[in-house]
Amino acid sequence: MEMTETLFDNIINTAQDCVFWKDKERRFVGVNQAFLDFYGFESADILIGKTDEDMGWHNDPEPFKQDELRVLAGHSTYKVAGKCIIRGEDRDIIATKRPIYEDGEIVGLVGSFIDVTDITKRQKMHDRNQVMYTTAQLRRYQYFDKLLDEFPIEELLDPLTGIVSRKYAIGFAHSLIASGTPFTFAIVDLDNFKYINDTYGHRAGDMVLTGVSAKLADYIGADGIAGRFGGDELLLIDTADITRADKERVFGNMYADAGVLRCHIAVDDHNLFVTGTTGCASFPDDATDYDELFSKIDKTLYCGKRKGRNCFVIYDDEAHRDLDMKKLVKQGVYTNMNSVMVQLGLENGFENKLRAAMSLVQEQFHIADMYYVGHSGSMHSVMDSNINEDVSDIDSAIDDEILRVNNLEEISGTSPKLYKALRKHNIGSALIIRIGLNMETDGYLVCTDQRTNRLWQEDECGILYFIAKSLAAHIRLNKDSMPE
Repeated sequence: MEMTETLFDNIINTAQDCVFWKDKERRFVGVNQAFLDFYGFESADILIGKTDEDMGWHNDPEPFKQDELRVLAGHSTYKVAGKCIIRGEDRDIIATKRPIYEDGEIVGLVGSFIDVTDITKRQKMHDRNQVMYTTAQLRRYQYFDKLLDEFPIEELLDPLTGIVSRKYAIGFAHSLIASGTPFTFAIVDLDNFKYINDTYGHRAGDMVLTGVSAKLADYIGADGIAGRFGGDELLLIDTADITRADKERVFGNMYADAGVLRCHIAVDDHNLFVTGTTGCASFPDDATDYDELFSKIDKTLYCGKRKGRNCFVIYDDEAHRDLDMKKLVKQGVYTNMNSVMVQLGLENGFENKLRAAMSLVQEQFHIADMYYVGHSGSMHSVMDSNINEDVSDIDSAIDDEILRVNNLEEISGTSPKLYKALRKHNIGSALIIRIGLNMETDGYLVCTDQRTNRLWQEDECGILYFIAKSLAAHIRLNKDSMPE
């Protein structure tokens, strides 16, 4: 087939790359239709005979000039990255240029380029943020498959955690309900997240969020998706485990061997022990529409918080259907404090009152033992009368009403006796509250946990502070004293 001028024009103008050719002075001789469309020109007349500098397309034209001078000296360039200004906007391009020969002499150059701005932006987003899902992984589901025909995957993911964003996680749940596909829906609330932010900074909070999100996404695997609901609340949609037995196994393992919740996350020099509270319900067994399903998840989540957090609650119609969320929210800490007041009021004597309070602490906060320290500096166990340890340097550790010791290493220097005594009993973290009123100190209440870096929650601190002050009031009113 003979290459006519018409045929050449047809070929060059069907190319999707922007093509141009110039003379030896770097002046435009011609361009294809894609080039005109890219710059928004109706014809090539506006640029024929002009250079790039004449057109003002580059903030720094010198690299482009030197590049073309090398081509006109006989060198080719391939996929060179650069920037140009299009309608006032910086765009990223990749260009290839070659010399044009006629009778063995270079008479000009021909080049082509493509716009890679959007690709570059997506790559930068990918590099900057955690991404927990690939396009192939999400395309397993019809809902995401359709979305990915319209949007890049980054649009569907939460920019911080890399799991599915709230809008699309909820949309996925709606799509499963619409198609009649059974699934278990869970919401996970990270325990004491505000304390992490306040104590270690928001960067630490972000690292905890991304760490737990990655564990959730990896744990659910091909059986569903993990999503971010907002703040410190995460979502889990499981399409494989619907029965009560399945949920007991999956969530039980999530809190145990899998180490998804109740896990250690390294943040700079700290190794934080992070827990979460989970509430879940299933479609269609527990609810037949989204609003009803989410309402039941919300109830179970709050039940988990009332139990002391760091646990999961599976919706049970008999146990949960009549729960009133408004009443639940109001009752929380108040109910616990009222229980403490009633239990303490029924008992006589310091030790009896402390044992009564201990039963509630065990039930609500999953704490195995508490200790008390009197003026002599001896530490006694509420649960084991044989324990008697010298912690006479406890005053050096605490200079306020409450001290949260998330890791015992924090007090190894200031209070070595206290540190040694707690270590002896395999204690990893402690909450120490002053027993006393006004400026007078009667002793200390020491609440412990064998886990390192337990993050003591605000409601735990509140209840135990209330217990300590109630004991101090008892000492004053009854002229009692702490046992030594």
